[in-house]
Amino acid sequence: MNDNHGNHRIVLITGANKGIGLATAGELARAGHTVLIGARDPGRGAAAATGLAEQGLDARSVRLDVTDPATIAAAAELIAAEYGRLDTLVNNAGITRDFGTTPETLPLDDLRETYETNVFGVVAVTNAMLPLLRRSPAGLIGNVSSGLGSSAVLTDLDHPAGEHTMLLGYNTSKAALNAVTLVYARSLRDAGIKVSSLEPGHCATDLNHHSGPSSVEEGGRRIARQLGEALAGPSGQFFHPEGGNYPW
Repeated sequence: MNDNHGNHRIVLITGANKGIGLATAGELARAGHTVLIGARDPGRGAAAATGLAEQGLDARSVRLDVTDPATIAAAAELIAAEYGRLDTLVNNAGITRDFGTTPETLPLDDLRETYETNVFGVVAVTNAMLPLLRRSPAGLIGNVSSGLGSSAVLTDLDHPAGEHTMLLGYNTSKAALNAVTLVYARSLRDAGIKVSSLEPGHCATDLNHHSGPSSVEEGGRRIARQLGEALAGPSGQFFHPEGGNYPW
């Protein structure tokens, strides 16, 4: 993922101390970029950054809880002081509370908690980082979504995702995230900042109790590839893990 001039980029990834976020960080760092690992837990974030740094990669940890405005503001201040700009924001942090429930049994507090991270947290981090993204010659925002947030998928009663199409909190939060992507893509068009939804595929992560058929490394490679395509192509895309775009 390089900008039009082939320059190295400053990249912030939320929820990047493990899983797909960490795998994405490794991919981008190996491509020569500076990667900032956003993590709620400073210790886990530092360990993840150290692991990449020991490979000779340019990575550092930034304390960032997407549901905590104070840590978001502090992260923006740190990036401004240390780097002066942000080129790529990857809103990767996400949760689900749906497994083992049905739509009618999911506690409302769990639904609210899901939206706090998957939707409101994305908006909060995006807004805080926009002044830094505006300083980039080619600003980019990638929101890590899911095909389960596609209305086309959810309306297909015979879709192979089966019972996963009935995850009330996760699926509706990702559908809302896709709408957030489109609103920002339109609002930031004149600023030259591109915004798209990304999809790593069904990977084995803590989020799904490691039930996905793909590895987090595969997911990280897909996200890194999609970020490059998002930078080179038009704003407002919803990338499919196998190539091309999902229907919204």
